[in-house]
Amino acid sequence: MKNISILYENDEILVIDKPKGLCVQGGVGITHSLDKDLPLQLGFQIFLVHRLDKETSGLMIVAKTAKYAAKWSKLISSKSVQKEYRALCIGHLPSKKGVIRSNVIQHGEEKKAVTYYSVENEEEIFISAQKIILSTVLLKLETGRMHQIRIHLAEMNCPIAGDDKHGNFKLNKILKKEKGIKALSLTSYKLTIPVDGKKLTFEI
Repeated sequence: MKNISILYENDEILVIDKPKGLCVQGGVGITHSLDKDLPLQLGFQIFLVHRLDKETSGLMIVAKTAKYAAKWSKLISSKSVQKEYRALCIGHLPSKKGVIRSNVIQHGEEKKAVTYYSVENEEEIFISAQKIILSTVLLKLETGRMHQIRIHLAEMNCPIAGDDKHGNFKLNKILKKEKGIKALSLTSYKLTIPVDGKKLTFEI
């Protein structure tokens, strides 16, 4: 078990960098998870404030007590906490900046979902005489539905590289073999939180 990187700590929370491939919450058949491994590293219990997919790496908030977990969950819900993501995608989006408004189905129920994006970079590569466009995309969420970014980008024909649930399976296989892209290319790269009347921003 590798130590989890801690970027910030105060009396209420820690800001951590979750490794790719680590589940946030343990369960049946899960050997390692953030809620099990981090307390072993720290020497005290932590409480989950929000979640990232197992294959999504990057910045997360965890709380030191259940009370603070509830407080920071409300801050996230009220948009006082800003979470920003970076994705490597296969294809290109219709404009350099935009918003995706498309409902997603969760637990059998249709939910509103809104994602803001801006294209950071586009590159054409040729693999086996096939032209592939790779786009680096920055994303902000207005709503936080499960797999929202992955679903929205796939719907725009610009799926995240390495996404074997919602993405382009054929091109994922090629990129894995030729470029070593073996997992979901999505990172929670920037986090802005309110502390003592100021905004603190963390970026990886």
